[in-house]
Amino acid sequence: MNRLAPALAFALAACAGGGAAGEEVAGPTVVSLNPCTDAILAQVAAPGQLLAVSHYSKDPSSSSMEPEDAARFAATGGTVEEVLALDPDVVVASSFLAPATRAALKEFGVEVVTFGGTATVEESLAQVRELAALVGDEAAGERLVADIEGALAEAAPVGPSVEAALWQPGGIVPGEASLVSDLLRRTGFSSYSAARGMAQADYLSLEQVVADPPEVLLIAGSERGQSHPALENLAGMRRESFDTRLIYCGGPTIIRAAQRLAEIRQSLPVRVERSRDTRSPTLLDFARSERRLGR
Repeated sequence: MNRLAPALAFALAACAGGGAAGEEVAGPTVVSLNPCTDAILAQVAAPGQLLAVSHYSKDPSSSSMEPEDAARFAATGGTVEEVLALDPDVVVASSFLAPATRAALKEFGVEVVTFGGTATVEESLAQVRELAALVGDEAAGERLVADIEGALAEAAPVGPSVEAALWQPGGIVPGEASLVSDLLRRTGFSSYSAARGMAQADYLSLEQVVADPPEVLLIAGSERGQSHPALENLAGMRRESFDTRLIYCGGPTIIRAAQRLAEIRQSLPVRVERSRDTRSPTLLDFARSERRLGR
């Protein structure tokens, strides 16, 4: 397309992953600007098709890809200039792509396809299939779908569910209509936050955890309260770490998330069903009863 100065195109091509220069690629070439689609495309695209991933995938603290997988590809900051220098057929982005960026790419004849987040496993599997169809390899999509379904089958729980609170970065909890909540249910956990009327991004305070602890506290953040000494000796509560990189994306991330949740679930001791009616009253219980009475 010769859209940019040769010097800029050469500089970006020098750091690009994928196929060698001049190599024929069967399907459309793609640049991904979405960290969640990065990981899926890395598995369903043929060598040379995925020209670059988002810069988020190069950051081990935020990437949904394994470092060795991300290292195979170039990355962009998402600017129009960087994308055009790579000369892709298609740009895959999130639904939050800036309108100006979309318009500029369209003006230069680049197709832009956007994907939103997924709130269930089924939605994520549909996204895998859609991306595989986009790059022209539906069989690769079905192989990834089979791997995800196999991981979920292996992680299926035996026995009663265990109440768990997922304490995310910022001290918030996930909503029930989120992929990670779907994964918790599928691996044998019931929602502590939903049982207490909490919604997406509601704040879970240290005081509430201490006064009314869950059976399992999954800590996926580094807030000060999430490492407080008061959490060390709460009777009947198990603390476990949960990698923040497993919270937000679907596709192959589901496999690692399901494996981690199954590992936690299977490590819990066999226990008699806990009844919250046997707990000693707490200040939180008292405050709730006061609210119910309208005092």
